[in-house]
This record gives sequence, structure tokens and C-alpha cells, in this order.
Amino acid sequence: MGYQVLARKYRPQKFADVAGQDHVTRTLTNALNQQRIAHGYIFSGHRGIGKTTIARILAQALNCRNEIGSPARPTAEPCGECVSCTEIRQGNAVDVIEIDAATNRGIDEIRELRDAARYSPARDRYKIYILDEAHQITDAAFNALLKTLEEPPAHVIFMMATTEPESIPQTIRSRCQHFSFHAVKFDDILAQLKSIAVNEDVSAEDSALALLAEAGDGSMRDALSIMDQAIASAPLESGHAVLQTDQIRELMGSVPNTVFERLMEAVSAQQSAQLMTDLDTLLSSGNSPAALARQLVRYLRNCLMAKIGGENTGLLAIAFDERARAARTAQLFTEEDLTRNLQIALRTFDELNYKQEQRFHLELGLLKLIQAQRLLPMEEILSGLASQSGAKRPAVAPASAAPARPVAAPPVRPAAPSLSPFAASTQRHAEPSSSPAPPVRDVPRGSALRETTAAPAPAITSYAASQPAPAAHPSGLSLAPAHVASTVVEPMTEGALARAEERPEVPYRPLPAPEIAIEASPRPGPEIVPALAASAEEASGEAGTDADTTGGSAAGGNTEEVCAAVAQLLSDNGHASAAVLLEDAKWTIEGSSVRIEVGAKPTMIRLTFNAAAEKLIRQGLSQAGAPSRFMIVSGEGQASSGSAPKVRAPLGSIENEARNHPLVTHALSIFNAEIVTVVDLRER
Repeated sequence: MGYQVLARKYRPQKFADVAGQDHVTRTLTNALNQQRIAHGYIFSGHRGIGKTTIARILAQALNCRNEIGSPARPTAEPCGECVSCTEIRQGNAVDVIEIDAATNRGIDEIRELRDAARYSPARDRYKIYILDEAHQITDAAFNALLKTLEEPPAHVIFMMATTEPESIPQTIRSRCQHFSFHAVKFDDILAQLKSIAVNEDVSAEDSALALLAEAGDGSMRDALSIMDQAIASAPLESGHAVLQTDQIRELMGSVPNTVFERLMEAVSAQQSAQLMTDLDTLLSSGNSPAALARQLVRYLRNCLMAKIGGENTGLLAIAFDERARAARTAQLFTEEDLTRNLQIALRTFDELNYKQEQRFHLELGLLKLIQAQRLLPMEEILSGLASQSGAKRPAVAPASAAPARPVAAPPVRPAAPSLSPFAASTQRHAEPSSSPAPPVRDVPRGSALRETTAAPAPAITSYAASQPAPAAHPSGLSLAPAHVASTVVEPMTEGALARAEERPEVPYRPLPAPEIAIEASPRPGPEIVPALAASAEEASGEAGTDADTTGGSAAGGNTEEVCAAVAQLLSDNGHASAAVLLEDAKWTIEGSSVRIEVGAKPTMIRLTFNAAAEKLIRQGLSQAGAPSRFMIVSGEGQASSGSAPKVRAPLGSIENEARNHPLVTHALSIFNAEIVTVVDLRER
């Protein structure tokens, strides 16, 4: 007989010889002892781990001529000496049909199998069908086999071996016993290689065998195939092959782990030049970029496992002398750094499979490892932001002026905790005022300025007043926005209001302090944009900033004028759609930038506001005296359900001119009114 490769020569012939699949062999042995034989089995798992081998051993055990418990067969293991066991082992048994499902995958072949399964076995107890690579069978062929698998003849047993069990229909899997095979452990492969080296009279270093076992990657057949190749290329001493580590590395095209240890030291020290020099040396020596990336992934994985479980953990699938090297590299990085490095290496390895310039992508991946070391942890960034936001701004203290006759009013409560803009808006819409409050009455300075109604109104949460301040107070004192302080408004009872009406007014006396405190309830109208609420420090350089009817503020004019100017400029230059969207938008000027909230989807915004429109918007903002930096965001679906949509007239029409006339807008602000209809009397 000719030479047999190690994978076939040392193929297990008994359940006890199969390495790493104790959960499968134990279950099948117990089933044989109890005569609980199923009519269908599915063996799934990694390549080269014994699926087809166990199927053949089970076929021998089922058709063995010797009974279990007899002197020739004391256990459920096949005797291996009878005619049936010998023929099955040699692959020429009549009643054990092994089919390659990768080539016999059609419905016609399965129909022939189904028709042949009706006949009794020629000699043995069972007619056994072993379907290798069963996931290659088509869905139509599986459907043709479905009824036979559900109610098979008593003498037929199906065994299907596959590496992709999810490709087998669920209707087939539910009718079979499914055994999921495990990858063979590193120690089991190493022990098997040592035993074979002794039987083959081969001298081998422990590190060389460990390298072969690691290259097997959980597959016993792969490890034996590589070992067979290594023995063929090994030098001979006294007629015996000698396996050396360097020789095996050269055969496999791999590099020592010391190289990757040096590379990771350069990454830890952020030495980009040294890293690129070492990589150039490796590539110039003929090493494949894909092979280097694969080894780097393995090395980083072992370093991560050493960081998690220590040098002696069972998670390390490498030789013992290599574990110390992985542990040394793990000490250079944190667990988070190793996880990020492994992710970058995996992504680089995936990209090398379909990229043309593999060297460039490998160099880029290694440089990313260095750049990743400069990233700050998210926890550190968040803690820094929290410490900055926790610092309190200096509040503007109100002037301490005692009135001649104080008004009997409830004490001012402390300010409520600040709410987010969305929560504050929700609270204002959820609890609307029962009736609009009358305008603020003018009283001399020094007395409490309080706006009341006949019925007690709900208390208003503290806010920074951002309503437009008048040019001059009726008393003659100019009020700047920087002098308005945050207050809490409390309702006054009818009795307190009546007593306040009877008290004589105190004549005006100027005070030395420039700041005054005003307690006022804002008149009903558009909600105040929280982003515009500013402290005294922020508003000190923006005196004269006015709040427009949309709740925004504009330097040098109100946002209605800015909006009209920008919309008119867009309309004049052929961007009518953009002009209409901006007219209906909510404008907010925050510091040195303008926020425009448009009631449209992001896709519509990108299509409408192109580069030419953005240039015109920037030009219009500059001409109107507003900041030239702006941001357009989508505000679709965020408008309050209780507020009516704002009516917009076409640009250039008489109605638009009437609505934007200064006298009309001034009347609207005084009487808190709105325009319902505009009639052009010139047409009559």
C-alpha cells in the first residue's frame, strides 16, 4: 500500500480516540447501550474536528456483527474486526452509503436516494446514509427528503455532516438530533502531535510542535496536514527527521512573536518612524502583508487574554514560553487600549482581503494604532465637561433700595431648579394662563413693580429676562438688558391688591447704584428662547440687543427685519423656495452665530439651501448687521400644538408691505393683537 498522510493514517477508529468531543461521544455511547437510536443525526462544527469520523464510527457500532456485552465487544465501541466494521472502515460497505452532497445536491439525486431507502439492507442491520457537506443541498431537494425523514423505514438512518447548520431548513433540523462539535483545544492538539511524533520516530522541539498546534486553529486535520508537510521538509539526522522552530516558521511564512513584541513596544512609545522601519524590513524580506496582519491579530488577542486572566490563564492558546512575551506586551497597555488595538487590527486584516495596495493599508493600520494611543477616554472628557458646567456664574445682585412704604406681598421664594429648554417649553404649554395678563403699570422707582390679575395666576419659574427693553423708562431712567435680574413672580391676592391701590405713590428719588431689580410677568406672546437667556457678564458687550417676536435677538435690529432682508435677497436672486422656508423659520441669534430652525425635513433642507443660497444668506446677514455665521436645522414636528401657524404673505405684495409696516408692527406689540385679513381698498 502506498504512503498515507497523517490525517488518514491516524484517523480515530473508536469513540475514545476522538479528541475534544467528549460531549458527543458520551451521548452516542449511552444511546447505543440503551438502544435509543434516532433515525436522523446532524453533526455540525468547524472543519477537521471529527464530524465525518464520528459518523463512520457510529455506523460501525450500529452494524457491528458482535453484540454489546459479548467477549468480542464488551462496550458500545465497535469491535473493528468483523466484516461489517472492516468494510465500513475501508469505505466499500454495501449498506453504508456516503454521499458528497456538494455534487449530489439536486432534487433528482435526492429522489433516487428516497426510492432506494425503501428497500431493506442487503446484509447489515441498518442502511445508513452519510451526507457530507449537507448544507449544499438545495431547498427543493430538502423538501423532497422531508417526508422520508419524518416517517422513515425502520432500517434507514440518516447522518448529515455540515459546517453551516443554519443553512439547513428548520423543518429538517427539527426531525433530527443535532450535535454541535467544539473546536479542538490547543492542549489536545499538542498532545496528539507529540504522540504522532513518537510513533513516526521524529525528533521535534516542544516549541515547534506548539507552533504547529497553534497553526491548526482548533482543527486537528489542519494541524496534522501542516505537520506532514513539516516532516517532509525537515532536515535528517541519523535517518530521522528533526522539526525545528525556525524551519517551521520559514515553511509557514510566519515571523517570530519577538517581532510583534518589538512592534507593539514602538506603538506604546508612539515611535512612528521606528514602527515603519521595522515594517519595511519585514516586507522587504518577502513576508506577505496579509500574513503579517493575521499574526498581529493573533498576538494582540493573546495579549488581551493575558491582560484579563494573567500569564497562566487557560485562555492563551500558545506555548508556555510565548505566554511571558504576551504578558510583557500586555503590561504596556490598558485593557481598553488592547481592545481598541485588536479592533483596528481586525479591520485592517479585513481590508487587506479586497484591497489592491496591501502594503499601504497595513502601514495605515499600524499608524492608526499609534494615533489611538493619543485619544482621551470618554470618561475623562465627560468628567471635564461636568466640572466646567458645575461652575456657577456670578449673579447680578439687585440694588438694595428700601421703599418708603413697602407693599405687603408674599416673600419671594428661592429660584426653582433650572429646566432644560424642552422641559420648560413643555411646562409652559401644559399649564397655560387662564386669561391674558394686562400690561405692566408704570410706578416710581423704589416701589415693587408687580403685574397682577383679578384671579391668582400660577407662579412663573425663574428666568433671565430677554424681552426687549424700552429705550427709556417713564421715570427717566434708561434700562439696559444687562441690568435685568432673574426673579420669581408670585401672585397677589385681591386684598393685597386693594391695599396697594390705596397707598400714595412715592416720588422718584435717584439711586447711586446703576442696577435695579424688576419683578415682572412677561406678557402673553411667543415663548422666550432659553438659549438667549444670558448673565450680566454675557450681556455686557451686547447693550441694545432687542428680542423679536420669534424669541430671538439680533445685533443691530430685530430678527423680523433680518429675516425679511435675507428672504428678500433670496427671492430677488431666484431662490423663492428658500425664501419661503426662511420666512416661516424660527430665528435665534446665539452670541456670534444665527440658528435658523426650518419646518422641513433634512433632505428638503439640503436640496433647497445649496451653496449659492448659503452665500446669499451670509450676505444678507452681514447687510442686516447680524452675525454672518449661521446654522440651518430641521424643526419639523417640534412646533407647539397650541400655537397657530404664522401667516406669511408673498414677498413684494401689498399684504406683505402692510404686515411689515412699522406702525402696524408697533400697534400689534402694544395691543398684543394679530392681523387676520388685509384688504386692499385701492381695488374698490
